[in-house]
Amino acid sequence: QVHLVESGGGLVHTGGSLRLSCAASGIALRFCIMMWYRQAPGKERELVASIAPGGSSNVVDSVKGRFTISRDNAQNTVYLQMNSLKPEDTAMYYCKAFLSAEFVYWGQGTQVTVSS
Repeated sequence: QVHLVESGGGLVHTGGSLRLSCAASGIALRFCIMMWYRQAPGKERELVASIAPGGSSNVVDSVKGRFTISRDNAQNTVYLQMNSLKPEDTAMYYCKAFLSAEFVYWGQGTQVTVSS
């Protein structure tokens, strides 16, 4: 059975930093496209960052220069380093593992709250 467990969320002030982790069991993340999504109250879930098995990564424009996605295949974990946080970054953050169209997995989410 596959489990993705996010951690690292919390409450920070504007300008602060957090590092989110997504630890997996039951699946080797090195074969997966890994993604971080976020969902703010009343808004749709949006893709924030992605990283391919080969290591190439992308982030959306709204977080470019502030967020970095990385992976540690030995630890079977993916990270999202978030710097210079803004109140508009407040959301529940989810990780997603895409192995194929048939095998897609989500974590339960971790809350990030940025106070002004």
